[in-house]
Amino acid sequence: MKYEKTPGGSGLQGSSPRGTMAAVLLTAALLAAVLTALSSCGAGKRKPVIIYTSTEDFRTEHMRELLTAKFPNYSIVLEVLSTGNHAAKLKAEGTSTEADISLNLETGYMESIQDMMADLSAFDTSPFLPELVPASKKYLPWDKSSGAIVINREKLAGLGLPVPASYQDLLDPAYKGLISMPNPKSSGTGYMFLVSLINAWGEDAAFDYFDRLAENILQFTTSGSGPVNALIQGEAAIGLGMTLTATQAINSRGAPLEMTFFKEGAPSITTSMGIIKGKEDRPAVKEVFEFAMTTLVREDKELYCPEPVFKDQPNNIPNYPRTISYADMTGVYDQDLKARLLERWKY
Repeated sequence: MKYEKTPGGSGLQGSSPRGTMAAVLLTAALLAAVLTALSSCGAGKRKPVIIYTSTEDFRTEHMRELLTAKFPNYSIVLEVLSTGNHAAKLKAEGTSTEADISLNLETGYMESIQDMMADLSAFDTSPFLPELVPASKKYLPWDKSSGAIVINREKLAGLGLPVPASYQDLLDPAYKGLISMPNPKSSGTGYMFLVSLINAWGEDAAFDYFDRLAENILQFTTSGSGPVNALIQGEAAIGLGMTLTATQAINSRGAPLEMTFFKEGAPSITTSMGIIKGKEDRPAVKEVFEFAMTTLVREDKELYCPEPVFKDQPNNIPNYPRTISYADMTGVYDQDLKARLLERWKY
């Protein structure tokens, strides 16, 4: 190969095969370095925030849409877990958990892990009902959910049976195989019904009642939504279920259901939200949690679960009961009491 000076320059015209290969490799290396740098810049902008939640799918998707629109530069992960798995995962992982924020965790479980939750005193908690904000400020309320006696009046009428007016009425043999209830061992809904009657009647009387009621139970479902599903499918005529689930079925599916509350009052439970200790100083986590407690939770209440956690909370959801008299739920968050009561439950 002939080597010549390029006109007006100092370079060589032409090159050896080895020189050509070296130039190609150098160019490739430089390109790779540039792409890596650009990728790193992009990754830096999309700051990760991981949220554990136990909300239903339709509520989770709404949150996801709001978070994506509000924080396009953050990579927000919503990891949906059942209530029990949510609590167990946080307990097992401790403050080293990948989660930054916990949403919609049953308050009893939140109480049991509050040592690993950050102090939220820096946030404005004044809009919330004061009785739902713990003195520790380790968590804030996410929602309040009640249970109701859900009726398929059409099915009862077809069988020539009256609508029950009390818990005692449910013991009538005429309702045998027509009642569905969640199992307290696997469902927070079932457990809150159990606690409400223990507080109303005493422990022995309540357990005696459920022993007798079991004779009329079609099935003790594993989840709180089970009784309403059984009503929709025509398998049951009466369900001890969630007010939220029943209302959703009426509004979205036109289910022929109605709700009633017996004199002992509606059993209820709250869920809560908080930041994992050590994550509260990360700006992205603080911003997302602030948005959760001011916007996500309010929209969730306006659209799905209007039972009060705020001082000024309207209820504009069609068919959602406007006036609910709540049962005495003393002890519902006591985990030692829960373990003892569930040990006694035999179904």
